This record gives sequence, C-alpha cells and structure tokens, in this order.
Amino acid sequence: MPRNRSRRDNNLRRSLAHDAARLIAVDGVADYATAKWKAARQAGLEDAQLLPDNQEIEAALREYQGLYQKDDQPAQLRRLREVAVKVMRDFADFRPALVGSVLSGTAGQHSDVDLQLFTDDPKALTMFLLNHRYRFEEESWRVWRGERMDEVPRILIEVEDVTVTLTVLDHDDERVAAPRGADDAPMRARLAEVEALLTRARGAGPEG
Repeated sequence: MPRNRSRRDNNLRRSLAHDAARLIAVDGVADYATAKWKAARQAGLEDAQLLPDNQEIEAALREYQGLYQKDDQPAQLRRLREVAVKVMRDFADFRPALVGSVLSGTAGQHSDVDLQLFTDDPKALTMFLLNHRYRFEEESWRVWRGERMDEVPRILIEVEDVTVTLTVLDHDDERVAAPRGADDAPMRARLAEVEALLTRARGAGPEG
C-alpha cells in the first residue's frame, strides 16, 4: 500500500475512533460497535476495513474524557461503582461479577452497571427478585460460548436511578477464565475487587 494512502487510512481510523468516542461519551450510544458504525455513516464511509477496533475506540474515549469530562466523569464512575457494590452485595448468592465500562473505568453519565450472575437455577433468581420487591424487565442477550453464539436471559433493574443489567449465566460459564483487556487487566471483577477499586479511588482522588 502506498505510504500516503496508509497514512490517510490511519488518520481516518483515528478520526472515526474519536467520533465514536464522542457518541458514547456525549450522546449515550451504548456500545462500541454501534458507535463506530454510526460514526462511519456520518462520515459517508462504507469500507468496514477502515473502521477502528474496540481498543482504538476505548483509547479515544479515555482521551476524550480526560480532555472534556475530567471534572465530572471520575465522580460519575465512582457513583456507578458504589451502585455496583450495593447490588453485588444484595445478589451475593448468585456470585455476581462486574464487567463492562464501570469496571474498565470509561463509564460516564449514560452508562449502565453491567453484572454477570451465575446460577443453574434461573427460577431461584426470579423468586429472589419477586421476594425482594425488585421491579424488573426480562429480555434475552447473546453471548459467545467458545465458537458459538447463545442466547441467555438478561434482567434490567433500576437502583438509585441507575440501570443495572444482570446477565444470567450458568456455573460452567463461571469456570471459564475471565477474559483480559488490551492492558492485560481482567475484564471481570468480584465484589472484593470492586470494593478495592473504590477504596483506592477515595485514597488517590479522581480516577479514570
């Protein structure tokens, strides 16, 4: 590929990554895939090979938050982690794990708290929700299991005006090693680990 074309393509990818980051941070677009395709459509781009990957979008999102949301985002993230801890304590019998942007540190004002629950008895979870008077919605969610995509239950609840999504997995899923991010950080955290994140944040001041 000619050097000028390669440089132009790289610049386009960076531009799209920053446009996608803004859509997530400001407009509340829920996920990276939706954000980058929306950014591509706005730019009139149809070549999927030029789309940024998730790591590029996350890097652009952290940069955007550091530049334009540094006064608000750390406090928003801390509050979301506090909600996560509260729900994880309530649902301790279902071995909750925090995933997503609240764990990675890129969550903001539009973010949900994403938790995974592990049980081989989904009816017990439903009874728990009813007995504890949770108002909830049920839907399905698609997850990768090895080389196949499966549908699993997902439950939405509201806690302190924050949407919390509970993806219901079985114990075999729990035994699979937690995936790791680009910086080798785990992408799944248990209650003690989330509590430690909050403790460090209180001791160190604003975090990203």
